[in-house]
Amino acid sequence: MSDFLVRRSARMVLTVAAVVLITFGLTRVAYRNPARMLAPENASEETIETIANSLRLNDPWYLQLWHYAVRGPEIKGTPTGLLNWPPSLGYSYRQERPVTELILEKIPVTAGLALGALVFWMLASILLGVWAARRPGGWFDRITSGLSYVALSVPTFVIGVLLLYVFYFKWSMAGVKFFPSGGYVPLTTSPGEWARHLILPWLTLTIAQVGLFQRVVRASVLEVAGKDYIRTARSKGVGPQGVYFNHALSAALNPILTLGAIEFASILGGAIVTEQIFGLDGVGRLAVSAANNGDAPVVIGVTLFGAVVFVISTALVDLFTQNRSNK
Repeated sequence: MSDFLVRRSARMVLTVAAVVLITFGLTRVAYRNPARMLAPENASEETIETIANSLRLNDPWYLQLWHYAVRGPEIKGTPTGLLNWPPSLGYSYRQERPVTELILEKIPVTAGLALGALVFWMLASILLGVWAARRPGGWFDRITSGLSYVALSVPTFVIGVLLLYVFYFKWSMAGVKFFPSGGYVPLTTSPGEWARHLILPWLTLTIAQVGLFQRVVRASVLEVAGKDYIRTARSKGVGPQGVYFNHALSAALNPILTLGAIEFASILGGAIVTEQIFGLDGVGRLAVSAANNGDAPVVIGVTLFGAVVFVISTALVDLFTQNRSNK
């Protein structure tokens, strides 16, 4: 187990380092003259040059990377180097605030969206996948397979727009004003309003994900359904529900949990389309705004945050599955 932890930790560090290098390089290619983007519309060349010098944008790329990662200057008393303690993700050019602070403000919105959607699509996928695996090729299996392919084929933004059209616009026209058009209410302010504002975003992500997960659950359960211990359970009189939900599903959990961790991490790193459609001011919307405004430190910070969430989530699932395999 100790060897596994050492190897996994080394892989995590290398992955995060690679993400920093790649993202840093891409922002330098995408924003050829960030000082001009940050300057006022009619700014003089002297003003643009002053901005570039103050932000070290005229330094060679390797010096800029060094200052970002190791020796970030203090801005308003806040260290901006990534390897400082506590680590800093830089300083926003546009908002003139630490990137870490900006991301922490947005995390509750995106985390609420990701966690709720994860619960819904995992429950729906497990129920549909296990029931489809009970009679492969039957009418229920054929129906869920067809619906899965449809869900996988429709883009997320189309699903979100259709849900808004039906449950907000059409229902509002009919006098039923339950679903809001968008926005967010903090959980601490009103749990009921928090859930009401997130139901349609949750449903959007659930529909987008359930097609893939239902097929994975079905395939995983079918793979173990013919094993000796499953036949033994049947011979002992265990009913179909016990056989499939207690025995087969438990043995097939590893690929389901691994895929769930990957999808959860990707959403927590920023559900860009869903947040844009429903007006949720989360991490994804922060990334889009920063990309449009040339705010490279925020773009790098959000990307790095998503990478850290990804490697931690997958590492925890790998550790869990490793422990299950050793038992």
